[in-house]
Amino acid sequence: MSTQAKLFVIAAPSGAGKTTLVKALLAHDPQLRFSVSYTTREQRKNEVDGRDYFFVDKEKFLELREAGALLESALVFDNYYGTSRAQVEEQLHLGRNVILEIDWQGARQVRESMPGCVTIFILPPSRAALEHRLRSRRTDSDAVIARRLRDALGDMTHYAEFDYVIINDELDRAIAELQAIVRGEGGGNRLDNPALLKQIKNILV
Repeated sequence: MSTQAKLFVIAAPSGAGKTTLVKALLAHDPQLRFSVSYTTREQRKNEVDGRDYFFVDKEKFLELREAGALLESALVFDNYYGTSRAQVEEQLHLGRNVILEIDWQGARQVRESMPGCVTIFILPPSRAALEHRLRSRRTDSDAVIARRLRDALGDMTHYAEFDYVIINDELDRAIAELQAIVRGEGGGNRLDNPALLKQIKNILV
């Protein structure tokens, strides 16, 4: 792996705005490379195979996992997600920073495999904001939303496993904070910041 290239692992509960932030980050910095994950879930109308995800069936996914081709994998909402090991390693060896957008379970596995990675967790500004975002998608039933909200609240308790935490309240500010972390200047988003810790605790109560 190049000494300059870094792997940035970004995780968040469903509805925190992770995908929006990652897309904005990539738009601002064309030198970054996005690692496209494998998934067994159904492809949505606005998604493109190979750009948003590699859509595969369960059998193919499990073959990849058994062959050691996945850097990490997780079962989320009854669907498998995983990261191509070869894809990430190739970009890092070429000296390119890589962005990985996964969940906290996958982030834990990546930290074990690549301890030099930089991990970032995205939180919503409040539970109410999280529920509003999930409902505003208008893609899920009330039962699915209730489950996503319950699981998201559980996911949020894993923030302390990450190097940095961004509270996605104002989009422009959150993007700026994410860019600062990628530049190595995101000290205010580390968990040794008392003001940040106080905000996080207010969100989780």
